[in-house]
Amino acid sequence: MPKVEIIKRPIEQVGSNIKKSAWSAVIESLVLIILGILFIVLQDAMVKALAYLVGALFIVKGGFQIINYYMEKGQKDFLNNGLLSGVVSVLIGIAALLVGEDIANVFRVIIGIIIIYESLVRINTATKLASAGINVWKYILIIALIMLVLGIFVTFNSGAVVVLVGWMMILTGIIGIVGDVMFIQHVNQVVNKLTGK
Repeated sequence: MPKVEIIKRPIEQVGSNIKKSAWSAVIESLVLIILGILFIVLQDAMVKALAYLVGALFIVKGGFQIINYYMEKGQKDFLNNGLLSGVVSVLIGIAALLVGEDIANVFRVIIGIIIIYESLVRINTATKLASAGINVWKYILIIALIMLVLGIFVTFNSGAVVVLVGWMMILTGIIGIVGDVMFIQHVNQVVNKLTGK
């Protein structure tokens, strides 16, 4: 990612793009919390129906992210993971629609992969913040690593019941929001670093 492409942009546009990415991450964490609550309340009887709904939503969301990534030239935007996020969302959506009767166990793996992906995005963010000399990177990295551990637990623990997966999703969403809010509070500092102010 050439630094000159970022510096040429108006400060307002840089700040707007970063805030949009950060708030998008907050919304994704909120969705994870809501899904976690549904898992706990509905449990096995409704997991299949929920999976079809979520599958369709992921495909729509992923398609929108992919289109938006290219329309806004996201490859030049700091923290824009729209293409990767979009492809992963579409694949998860297709998987959720195809697995049918085995949805409960497969859905656990899908949720685990989502959590791992979200943690990797935040690790990437922490790395970029560290290279820019912004101290909050340490806290975001710690939060990301906790999310990574939770994601690995959910993905590879075949004995995890639906209720446990639901609680893991809620915990991951809360941790993610904390990290995203911390980042949003330092957006101005990030913009100043990127624009050389």
